[in-house]
Amino acid sequence: MKTAFTLIELIFVIIVIGILSAVMIPNIENNSLQQAAQQVASDIRYTQHLAMIDDKYSSKQSEWYKERWQIVFANDNQYANNKPAYTIFSDSYNNTSHSYSGDPKESEIAINPGNVNKIMTGGYNNTAALNYNDENFKGSRELNLGETYGITLVTLSNGCSYGRISFDYLGRPFSGDQSTMTAPYKANTQRLISRDCNITLFQNNDKIVIQVSPETGFLKIIQ
Repeated sequence: MKTAFTLIELIFVIIVIGILSAVMIPNIENNSLQQAAQQVASDIRYTQHLAMIDDKYSSKQSEWYKERWQIVFANDNQYANNKPAYTIFSDSYNNTSHSYSGDPKESEIAINPGNVNKIMTGGYNNTAALNYNDENFKGSRELNLGETYGITLVTLSNGCSYGRISFDYLGRPFSGDQSTMTAPYKANTQRLISRDCNITLFQNNDKIVIQVSPETGFLKIIQ
């Protein structure tokens, strides 16, 4: 009965391990790009979910549609530590300025479903709660894609632009800043995405694309 490996068998095992290591290590090193894409895709879906369960229609506020839930990406904001980061929020009416700012405040940002003590921003403006570098930062650090995953740039193209996507109560995706819209659905200003929106994450010489379909907001990751 055989109870031990022969020398030839041990050498063979070592060779196989070496081959597997050579194949797997590059994939492991680049796995952070895939992880970043999966996280962003999940959070886009979360934004869509919030929009569908939180219908913003109000007969008392004529510009109610500007409060739709949205996800906004920033590449060069100093309070995101000069790294690509994103924020999920619903804009609110300012009774003093009688307008919508288009930029998130702490009270407007979604709660992190994985940690209710955190809000869904990777860093946005100069308040301590939203400043990635402040000790009182209340955001979710993983949403700072540059610091967490080494992402160097995020771009939106094809069916979308201006660094943000929002959703209506049917889950349909919109492009652009809701605060500059003049009606909820109107020719030339409605901004419903009419063709695939490509969100591209860059990491050094590599990139990955998250594609958002019009009407349904269906997501797929293309590498």
